[in-house]
Amino acid sequence: MKDLGAEHLAGREGVQLLGLLNLYLEQEERFQPREKGLSLIEATPENDNTLCPGLRNAKVEDLRSLANFFGSCTETFVLAVNILDRFLALMKVKPKHLSCIGVCSFLLAARIVEEDCNIPSTHDVIRISQCKCTASDIKRMEKIISEKLHYELEATTALNFLHLYHTIILCHTSERKEILSLDKLEAQLKACNCRLVFSKAKPSVLALCLLNLEVETLKSVELLEILLLVKKHSKINDTEFFYWRELVSKCLAEYSSPECCKPDLKKLVWIVSRRTAQNLHNSYYSVPELPTIPEGGCFDESESEDSCEDMSCGEESLSSSPPSDQECTFFFNFKVAQTLCFPS
Repeated sequence: MKDLGAEHLAGREGVQLLGLLNLYLEQEERFQPREKGLSLIEATPENDNTLCPGLRNAKVEDLRSLANFFGSCTETFVLAVNILDRFLALMKVKPKHLSCIGVCSFLLAARIVEEDCNIPSTHDVIRISQCKCTASDIKRMEKIISEKLHYELEATTALNFLHLYHTIILCHTSERKEILSLDKLEAQLKACNCRLVFSKAKPSVLALCLLNLEVETLKSVELLEILLLVKKHSKINDTEFFYWRELVSKCLAEYSSPECCKPDLKKLVWIVSRRTAQNLHNSYYSVPELPTIPEGGCFDESESEDSCEDMSCGEESLSSSPPSDQECTFFFNFKVAQTLCFPS
């Protein structure tokens, strides 16, 4: 096994990785939510007037559903949770404002992480999340969040450490590179993010605990030795490490249990306005007839042009008259419902 010392990595990417690790270690405390604020939320009992851990955790689950629905990457979700927790730990928030804050955290994170073409519009996020606030409400809340966080929204998170540790391991191991699944580790991190308690852990420690537990399941002595060197370089003490590793282990055990994986069998209720319901009711009987597909595998160009109508939706369609027989009809996709209700 290669040594993790910087003297053995000079001239290669290893020295850059260690430099990046040192930078992350310097920054992580700066972007952590205030522990005092998180402890106040943890100590709050369940009621309608104050923010409690259950409400916070439910909102993070909503963020995960939004990220899945819009196809956002894991980094967007993790950063959104970081922005949300930093703000909640700083301000006294009423439960009625939590939905708006959650949507704003998601939008702010998406604008930082995602490509321009993948950033969902504010209007779409409001409609999908059903947060009951307007675009102007979102704009005002985004400004408040940004100001309270001093416009330092791009944070060093546990996902940054997870990716970096994973890269360092791959640089120093002789084992097959596919043996350590980054996708699985990211899914486990998202499960931890859905619990308030893990926002109190240092990102470097949380990421190392996830890797350590995964390496133990692989029973790889070489990978374990590399992690011990990473732990030593990061100056993570044993007491802190074993405390959080135990909590992470319990969380992942519950996350993978049949009780957790079992879907909610309650009937899905889709809430729509009276005007939208009227349009849906009228359009139910206006399914356009599709042209017959020729058996020969060829079709006339003019026929294809007639069958490919322009599909668009927006505010104009909601306020207009019910669609005619020639207009395309949009129906509720149950797969979308599954994505929103049972995120992976």
